[in-house]
Amino acid sequence: MSFNGFFVIDKPAGYSSHQVVAKVRRILNERRVGHTGTLDPMATGVLVVAVGFCTKLIPFLDEQKKVYHAQLVLGLTTDTQDLSGRVLSTQPATAVTQEMIRAALRYFTGELEQTPPMYSALKVQGEPLYKLARAGKEIPRQNRKITIFQLELAGNLQPVYGFQEGPYLRIECSRGTYIRTLCHELGAYLGCGGCMGDLVRLASGPFRLEKAARLEELQKAMERGEVNNLLLSPAEALAHLPPVTLDQQSATLVRHGGKIHLPPENEDPEGELVRGMTVDGRFFAILKYVGGEKPYWQPVRVFDD
Repeated sequence: MSFNGFFVIDKPAGYSSHQVVAKVRRILNERRVGHTGTLDPMATGVLVVAVGFCTKLIPFLDEQKKVYHAQLVLGLTTDTQDLSGRVLSTQPATAVTQEMIRAALRYFTGELEQTPPMYSALKVQGEPLYKLARAGKEIPRQNRKITIFQLELAGNLQPVYGFQEGPYLRIECSRGTYIRTLCHELGAYLGCGGCMGDLVRLASGPFRLEKAARLEELQKAMERGEVNNLLLSPAEALAHLPPVTLDQQSATLVRHGGKIHLPPENEDPEGELVRGMTVDGRFFAILKYVGGEKPYWQPVRVFDD
């Protein structure tokens, strides 16, 4: 049996994103499996996994915003910027007040620049940075622009935080933000150093933890023949794209890569993407609007079960 869709997996601690993909492949006996965005091995929470032809839909998902629950650990810095790394510095006399923490959270909310950490999956000239870091190398990395939309306390603040203590934070941020680096920078701003403790991804775009399944649940669903109960359809995963229903003639033209002429969805639609749907409600294509004297919709991806 083949499957086409998306699973929201609650990634267990200690698993790399690649290991989760390998596990899903074995459970489903399906070669076409891929994740939509790396999550640190020590972290838990939302990891979106595409299956079947939906692996080709990954670039069209709306996962620009992420939501995390993370602990800021004060008075400690490490080479990985989290508790799994080699300790670089300690400040046993750490004493950070709640007023200092509130000021730091305000300072780091908004548009920022961030340097990717060496211990990351980011590739430079085809080589993941973490491999270079493990070999004792450090290379220059280009800053990237990120946005911290919300940086809030998750729970009550203590009056003062000491060495290896720290608050839990709820972070809503743009894709590509390194929470480890954010914790490291918060510690530097507070003057005592800091790193990341626990990390849970609560959401990746529209995919949320409360809808996620553990790998054990996927295994049991496969044994009971109930995998489709956990599978999100491509139409659900691409709900941010407006649907366009095509009659049989237009659908046939699209399936063969042909252009179709339909009114645009918006006033300035150049480059707009839509979901092509059959008259019976099945998703089968992604179309892009191309303007000009004779505007048309061009198939970008066409899928047939």
